[in-house]
Amino acid sequence: MIDRLSLRTALIATLLSVAGCASGPGGGIYVPIGSEPAKAPEPPRTSTDSEESEAPVWRKSEQPEAVPETREPARSSSPSYRETGDGLSPAALSLVREADQLLAQGNVSGAIARLERAQRIAPRSAEVYFKLSEAYVAGNQLGSAEQFTLKGLSLAGSDIRLQRAGWLLLADIRRARGNVAGADQAEERAAAL
Repeated sequence: MIDRLSLRTALIATLLSVAGCASGPGGGIYVPIGSEPAKAPEPPRTSTDSEESEAPVWRKSEQPEAVPETREPARSSSPSYRETGDGLSPAALSLVREADQLLAQGNVSGAIARLERAQRIAPRSAEVYFKLSEAYVAGNQLGSAEQFTLKGLSLAGSDIRLQRAGWLLLADIRRARGNVAGADQAEERAAAL
């Protein structure tokens, strides 16, 4: 008797769970047989007079494909951004000059704030990263200074003057951190340029 009762309870629980899956919170799913699928309503029209006089607007997928030109792009004699970093815009240059004045006055945090703004304006300028590095050295944050110097070196490209300045700055930072071997390697890299 107990087995029969537990079998009925299990059967009823199973049927209720299956029935619960068939109807969600919004009720059952009704799909009429043999009817056409519903179509999206037409978008509302804002004006009828101007639409007839205007040229139709084509979607990109509806436009005919353009024939690619076989013209070779003109090559410039100036180096690409991969060969050198960006130059300083007037705004970034102004911020760097303000930072230099603040460093001379001993206001390290103000200088770092100006240089971070300059970095946001010219994110590929090695000079900004080197200046940031100098500001962090003045604030005795040598780990950050080394990282900014390495980033500046990665952006210096083929500019030998910037590379040499960066390697010498890195040598000074590493020596101040106690990494004499790393400082010697950086000085060797600067001398090789």
